[in-house]
Amino acid sequence: MPPVFPMLTALSMFYYMCLRRRARTASRGEMNSRRAMEASTRALPLNVEMVQYAKEVLDFSSHYGSENSMSYTMWNLAGIPNVYPSSGDFTQTAVFRTYGTWWDRCPSARLPFQRTPASFCSQDYVELAFEEPVYPTAVHVLETYHPGAIVRILACSANPYSQNPPAEVRWEILWSEPPSKVSSPQARQFTPCIKQINFPTNLIRLEVNSSLLDYYTELDAVILHGVKERPVLSLKASLIDMSDIDEDEDEEKYDCDVDTLSKQFSIVTLREWPSNGYFDKLPYELIQLILSHLSVPDLCRLAQTCKLLYQHCCDPLQYIHLSLQPYWARINDTSLEHLQSRCTLLQWLNLSWTGNRGAISVSGFSRFLKVCGSELVRLELSCGHFLNETCLEVITEMCPNLQELNLSSCDKIPPQAFGHIARVGSLRRLVLYRTKVEQTALLSILNFCSELQHLSLGSCVMIEDYDLVASMMGAKCKKLRSLDLWRCKNITESGIAELASGCQLLEELDLGWCPTLQSSTGCFTNLARKLPNLQKLFLTANRSVCDTDIEELAANCTHLRQLDILGTRMVGPAALRRLLESCRDLSLLDVSFCSQIDNRVVLELNANFPNVFIKKSFTQ
Repeated sequence: MPPVFPMLTALSMFYYMCLRRRARTASRGEMNSRRAMEASTRALPLNVEMVQYAKEVLDFSSHYGSENSMSYTMWNLAGIPNVYPSSGDFTQTAVFRTYGTWWDRCPSARLPFQRTPASFCSQDYVELAFEEPVYPTAVHVLETYHPGAIVRILACSANPYSQNPPAEVRWEILWSEPPSKVSSPQARQFTPCIKQINFPTNLIRLEVNSSLLDYYTELDAVILHGVKERPVLSLKASLIDMSDIDEDEDEEKYDCDVDTLSKQFSIVTLREWPSNGYFDKLPYELIQLILSHLSVPDLCRLAQTCKLLYQHCCDPLQYIHLSLQPYWARINDTSLEHLQSRCTLLQWLNLSWTGNRGAISVSGFSRFLKVCGSELVRLELSCGHFLNETCLEVITEMCPNLQELNLSSCDKIPPQAFGHIARVGSLRRLVLYRTKVEQTALLSILNFCSELQHLSLGSCVMIEDYDLVASMMGAKCKKLRSLDLWRCKNITESGIAELASGCQLLEELDLGWCPTLQSSTGCFTNLARKLPNLQKLFLTANRSVCDTDIEELAANCTHLRQLDILGTRMVGPAALRRLLESCRDLSLLDVSFCSQIDNRVVLELNANFPNVFIKKSFTQ
């Protein structure tokens, strides 16, 4: 029998939906991001707002500076401002390793993972601890040079100073936006409108994307505003408007993406349907192609609709390339366990940034690789602080076909553990930036991994004799195409001569901040004459680079695309003109702090060579 009052029934259902929405919001202690930004400004003044500067830098993915100094390092973010409100390039600020898209246009550039969601664009991060846990009301970031890199700010439920670690670690996004171009490189105080969360925090994480910047972004300090007691929203803020019904769908979608990711990996009970509609008429391969455009959480959701799509979504062919980095905050042992049956054909795996604070155990990682590692060709483990010697041993045993291994900023791995890598003779790429690899282990790797084409040893401070290492490279690694020796403290002209003689296929060489290299020894001239395929050469902060070196590059390295001679006092405008005339493919030339190259010269060169980005930095 139809209802007597259909309009009353419809209104009752709408009222029920509103109450359900309000109850769910109250139980979560937060609203959707747009409502939360408005509500945070209307919180009742129950207690006094605290203002704190970062007490300590806990973790970060990269920095421009040295591991043994404070200049341009992430550690400068701790404490009160050193530079702000001044603008310019200052050594007392925090600077990440890269900027722009130059690093994606060089021989060492890696292919991206195809299923990375568009909403995840973070390239680097830094985590900051504050003295007192508070409910955040504002976060201020003091940016002193080329602002605009910050794309996400997160808060963590774990107290880094607590003696009792929590059973569950939660991360909540306070603010997130795609990267945007800021018109001015001048200093600013960045204060995004943040979301209200339902737990106190004293651990804040900044994630950055510097791809749109013309130079390195520089950060001076981070200020956290908050209250000790949870704010109570005003009655006006808790009212429900019509837009909540639509936006609830997006909020549940986010929860499905992250909070229940592990549950979605598990097998679900599927309902029997008499027909799958048009999907029954589509070829299996075509359905597979369509599903290949979905993200991992979308695949997991779709698998719960029917048996046909469950079969497609769980097909190991959908998991040949798998990046879990976008979901780093929610990946744990359970997630890996549920994924095992789907990843038997896995070839590319990205676990960068995942597993920290106990989320992934050594045993959980080992179990996953024992099932899914046999076909693995590429393994990205950047900033995986759960990794230890056992993990490296498992990698070398379970991944016999491995060709690329990224251990960037895995600074918790003990020095002796790296010797296990020597057993992977098929390696083509090895990234050891900011690791504790020591000389004996590295020499063993170079001796047995003769197929290496890309090697990064930037900021590896445990290596005692880089000349010996360079000699081994020249003797054993004839196929080397890119080499990163950023901030190598003791290589000399002898090591450079051995390297240039033995590795003549080199297309990319980073010798930035290598103070023991002197132009007067002829080392740079030797490089130019023996490495004609060079496309990228960084001689950053080498004060001795002179006109003769630039002229040799112009004469011998005509394929050069990127050159960094920041800080030299010995190069004049005439040598640069000859270089630009000879190297027609040149796209980046950094002459910051080159005393003979003033702004007038830069303007003239820009006018005559408009296709080259010529960078001239400054300090006020």
